[in-house]
Amino acid sequence: MQFRTPLSKARGLGSAKQGSHHWWIQRITAVGLIPLTLWFGVAVIMLPGAQYQDIVTWIASPWNSVLLIATIIAVFYHAILGLQVVIEDYIQAEWAKVSAILATKLILIFFALAALYATFRITIVG
Repeated sequence: MQFRTPLSKARGLGSAKQGSHHWWIQRITAVGLIPLTLWFGVAVIMLPGAQYQDIVTWIASPWNSVLLIATIIAVFYHAILGLQVVIEDYIQAEWAKVSAILATKLILIFFALAALYATFRITIVG
């Protein structure tokens, strides 16, 4: 018994119409996070005992601010994608699933914007 229409078979898409795109973006952000996380880890290890002004100066440098902004965007986007998959897999009620995905996205976007704002403020104001 076939449950798919001929059009859906021809297009080769799943029920959500974007599953493979979501999967690829999740993998791309994961690969992009490898060097960014290594850079951030090394940077944090090199900063212990630094004074507040030293850290502000470090963030305000062009190279570090660009990499920090890229890290923030990649981390939060990757988290949004990953948590959406977990919610879709484990919450059965449609209203609860949609509500949880929406709440998760709003919270993570708020935190990402807060982190980006702080980084831009330090970079611009110093």
